[in-house]
Amino acid sequence: MRAKRPPMGWNSWDCFGAAVTEAQVRANAEYMAENMKAFGWEYVVVDIEWYQPTADSHEYKPFSELVMDGYGRLFPAPERFPSAKDGRGFTSLAEYVHSLGLKFGIHIMRGMPRMAAHRNLPILDSEQQDTAGEENSESAEETNGEPTAEFTAAKRRNPTAKFTAAEVADPNSVCAWNPDMYGLKCETNEAGAYAYYLSIFRLYASWGVDFVKTDDIAREYPHCRHEIELISKACRNCGRNIVLSLSPGPAPLEMAEHLKENADMWRITDDFWDEWRLLLAMFERAEKWCTHSGPGHWPDADMLPVGALKQDYGKENRTKFTADEQRTMMSLWCMMRSPLMVGADLPKNDRFTLELLTNRDILEIEEKTWCAHQLYRTEEEIVWLAPCRREDACYAALFNISGEDRTVRFRPEEHEIYLSCLAENDKIPGPKTGGAKSDKVLNLKTETENGIRGYRYIRELWTGKDIAPGEELKIKIPSHGAAVLRFSESSSFT
Repeated sequence: MRAKRPPMGWNSWDCFGAAVTEAQVRANAEYMAENMKAFGWEYVVVDIEWYQPTADSHEYKPFSELVMDGYGRLFPAPERFPSAKDGRGFTSLAEYVHSLGLKFGIHIMRGMPRMAAHRNLPILDSEQQDTAGEENSESAEETNGEPTAEFTAAKRRNPTAKFTAAEVADPNSVCAWNPDMYGLKCETNEAGAYAYYLSIFRLYASWGVDFVKTDDIAREYPHCRHEIELISKACRNCGRNIVLSLSPGPAPLEMAEHLKENADMWRITDDFWDEWRLLLAMFERAEKWCTHSGPGHWPDADMLPVGALKQDYGKENRTKFTADEQRTMMSLWCMMRSPLMVGADLPKNDRFTLELLTNRDILEIEEKTWCAHQLYRTEEEIVWLAPCRREDACYAALFNISGEDRTVRFRPEEHEIYLSCLAENDKIPGPKTGGAKSDKVLNLKTETENGIRGYRYIRELWTGKDIAPGEELKIKIPSHGAAVLRFSESSSFT
């Protein structure tokens, strides 16, 4: 088990598409290390087509020449990642990310490059992979129909290769939205498919990769079932702890146990962008998947489209979500304990975006709770509950999904959230003022009237204000906004 808590990090897709460069990755890693690492953010993930030299936007260029070695393994394009030259791959970039106290990740597509299949490159045998090295990383092209020096060198080092790319690749299994790859014949040539996947994961391990997002697979059941198993096996046997993420969604709910056995996280939705209709639809997905969240297996609601997005189309582009919608998104993701991957170009964060992503009280829900679930839903509001594992606190998230500002009325004891009884003449604390903590101390009875230990303090976590206990809590919430209440026994909850 690798992902003991929901992974938190940054992914390059939302802000740069397929066009991200090494300089941009380094800049985002530096920002994360300086401003976000202390709050649990740690993964820096390079998304799709890092091996395509001319990628320049969110749009793909079909049948482009890709950078790969003589074994059909993709390497980062030196034109975009200068430290990858001379066959170093992502080693230098990963080392730099690690030097910041962070972890490094990459995106891959299922299968192998169709270029490798058309050139019938040898697949590195498992018994020879430990000594193969990385000296063979230039584009494996043909010259006048003759094998290149890279192919010849690969064949010389692997003269008795058991499998070739053409034998293992399945030309009938092609991604509908990116034609770079062929799927593998996992059912009819399992040994060859596994040998290829093991060869690439051992390569990633040698680079120092900590996270692999595998695309075009999570929603491809039933035909992808065995391929997921082989990818998982290769990842687990590569010699390095690597978090395995499967994408895109929606993954089928009925395959939850299979996904939990074979991946650390998997997408429950198609690409999520900054549109209210998509955020509203996520509540239904979250309700269905939340019971499957736990150490080593995390349903993934996809990236957080906040801050500066789609910078390849215009430096002025920023999220279309309102501030309240962004708080709703963060509240729901944390309550369901989804992985958190920020899509913004981090160095362009404004104060609001940074504060949104570094609200420690909200982020702690991901680590301190379990068995979160939806309590109820109406046409105007949704309420979620997340018990704290320590049993001395619980969280309730109140969402106003209507088009108007409104007061949400919440009666804690109707949902078995018991408050301690006020002792006679005790004072109820008012909200904090001026950013300072209230100096009023509650002197509440430890137990409720029915003998159940009760919570003594209530705090709204987005504003940081204390709320007076009562049979009915009346919380004013803006349209599309959220309030997150923490019920606790101690005023200094940590």
